Amino acid sequence: MKIVLLVVMVVVLNTVAFPQGFEITGLQDNYNGTIGETIKAPVRIKNTSDKAITVVIRKISSQIGSTQKNYLCIDGNCLDQRVEDYIVKLDAGQSLNTFQIVLDAGLVSGESVVKYQIYNRINPGQPVEFDLNFNVEERPEKENIYSSRFVTLHDVYPNPVVDQAVVDYKILNERIKAKLVVHNLLGNVVGEYSLPSFENLVRVKTDDLAAGIYFYTLYVDDESVMTRKLIVRK
Repeated sequence: MKIVLLVVMVVVLNTVAFPQGFEITGLQDNYNGTIGETIKAPVRIKNTSDKAITVVIRKISSQIGSTQKNYLCIDGNCLDQRVEDYIVKLDAGQSLNTFQIVLDAGLVSGESVVKYQIYNRINPGQPVEFDLNFNVEERPEKENIYSSRFVTLHDVYPNPVVDQAVVDYKILNERIKAKLVVHNLLGNVVGEYSLPSFENLVRVKTDDLAAGIYFYTLYVDDESVMTRKLIVRK
């Protein structure tokens, strides 16, 4: 009888210590960025059990600005911000190292908070909950790298860039058409971005580009007026 009770106690203690069969690492107290940036919070999930488990990642709440977006990215693929649940199967001992909780910082500085929970689908009553705090700051003032009576343009930020940069601009004459064209060292175009007059910021995507040196050129009414270097790092 004592042996049976001892076995039961050990099972109960193990259940309390490892109720979900996984661990979460990589979380920080705060994630910082500037206006216009995409702030990424990596979250690593490891199956610590000896069998496969199915994990549910669920957004509980968010306190973010009206120009901000919060969504999930897995293996570089980002889900629509309206998707609040993500389900993934982890084999015994497997780690999910490519999961990120993302905030598009928007156009206003301030603090934003999103709350998530992660739980084993067979044990939803004991979720692991955590808050992610995003601090969005004003971008440092930059001088115009190009200015005319038609358009003004600031430098790409950040540069070097890993996956996305932003460019501030202002169209001074609504009748002109302006765009940025990104090309590699061979002159091949790898990205093209229009600069509409009703906006003042454009995002330059570089996550699918190999590390190296590129150039971006400002075109006004299809005429090249300025070229600058863009460095991509991985």
